[in-house]
Amino acid sequence: MKPAFDEMNTAAGAVRPQYEVYAEWLKRQPADAMRSRRAEAEMIFRRVGITFAVYGAKDEDGAGTERLIPFDLIPRVIPGAEWRRMEEGLRQRVTALNRFIDDVYHGQEILRAGVVPSEQVLNNAQFRKEMMGVAVPGGVYSHISGIDIVRADTGQGGEYYVLEDNLRVPSGVSYMLENRKMMMRLFPELFSMHRVEPVAHYPDLLLETLRAVSPGGVNEPTVVVLTPGMYNSAYFEHAFLAQQMGVELVEGQDLFVKDGFVYMRTTQGPKRVDVIYRRVDDDFLDPRAFRADSTLGCAGLLDVYRAGNITLANAIGTGIADDKSIYPYVPKMVEFYLGEKPILNNVPTWLCREADDLAYVLAHLHELVVKEVHGAGGYGMLVGPAASKAEIAAFRAVLEANPANYIAQPTLALSTCPTFVEAGIAPRHIDLRPYVLSSGKAVQTVPGGLTRVALKEGSLVVNSSQGGGTKDTWVLEE
Repeated sequence: MKPAFDEMNTAAGAVRPQYEVYAEWLKRQPADAMRSRRAEAEMIFRRVGITFAVYGAKDEDGAGTERLIPFDLIPRVIPGAEWRRMEEGLRQRVTALNRFIDDVYHGQEILRAGVVPSEQVLNNAQFRKEMMGVAVPGGVYSHISGIDIVRADTGQGGEYYVLEDNLRVPSGVSYMLENRKMMMRLFPELFSMHRVEPVAHYPDLLLETLRAVSPGGVNEPTVVVLTPGMYNSAYFEHAFLAQQMGVELVEGQDLFVKDGFVYMRTTQGPKRVDVIYRRVDDDFLDPRAFRADSTLGCAGLLDVYRAGNITLANAIGTGIADDKSIYPYVPKMVEFYLGEKPILNNVPTWLCREADDLAYVLAHLHELVVKEVHGAGGYGMLVGPAASKAEIAAFRAVLEANPANYIAQPTLALSTCPTFVEAGIAPRHIDLRPYVLSSGKAVQTVPGGLTRVALKEGSLVVNSSQGGGTKDTWVLEE
């Protein structure tokens, strides 16, 4: 594994240009002052209620636990020119992915051309036959996409790669916004010393995107955020985004279907709903169409959706394009639909369902990262270099029993960023999740995204569910 690319310092020990002013400032900060700022941030986040519910974790009374996602005081800084190129690649990739989903549920040209194997799509658990032939506004299925990007040193400096695409219900954007607010509160002087591009307008862009995809003929669309409820791990974010957009936060029990439309119950009586920003998985959206035992959705919703009288963001069936078994084909999608070379490359990937790939993976388990194709949040995976012989042996048996359920990738040395930890300032591995908004009329981003950081020394797992933290992401104006 090549050494990690350091975001702040060159291999020769010089500070990179985008960090020069910050590095000089940081040198002057006493450790005690930084520690007290960190304690202040934790107190404020706790008071505001910015917590993350940890599934499966229990406190001593047997109740579910919530904890803060650790916030790091040292920002990740990206030069403006670097961001513009990444933004171009994000637009290209999300456009191609939306074209792919539309094609899958209509002409299936890419399957007939043999670019993506038909069985990989039509037999996939995320493929929703109920969406065949359904027209969605603007042909957009993933209105809000979270694309996970890593930087690795490939010998030509740090290059950006897409690690995975999150197109169903990507989370984390509230932490991007709250991290920026916190940095401006704790270190206002830094924002007079740097020209940092803003992110605070994200809720406005989100609302604009949701209103733009409302059903035809609706001039003043009513938008709501649909949450599974307060016990969901991302409930804070659902409530936060509804409040920031000035729209209602609803649960399935607040909605009902009548005469082909969706309504929400209000104190003034029923009100028609036009756009649902849903944070509920497909399976739970409509008990008549999917899981009959679901109490999180609205009975009859699919019929209204298929009739074109409600817009769901993101669309039902979008998961077919963020399945890890489909990910290896995204560069080919860019070429097939757009006639362009991908700006952002994939991480090299072995498909364990292929005999040759499986043989290679089994022989190199100790040096690879192996992931479940439907897995998320850092669960169900093996990080070979960090695993014991017993863990590798146990994983080998699982992989051999169901190889089609896994992909493998090289263990990239994710770039590191200086991070304020108990022992002082030390490098920790990071990734980046920018958020891309698509309406059919425009594909937009805010400059930056959520930088996640693996706080444990040497760890490559940045997921909050696995103990990772977050940083503010600065894109500097050119």
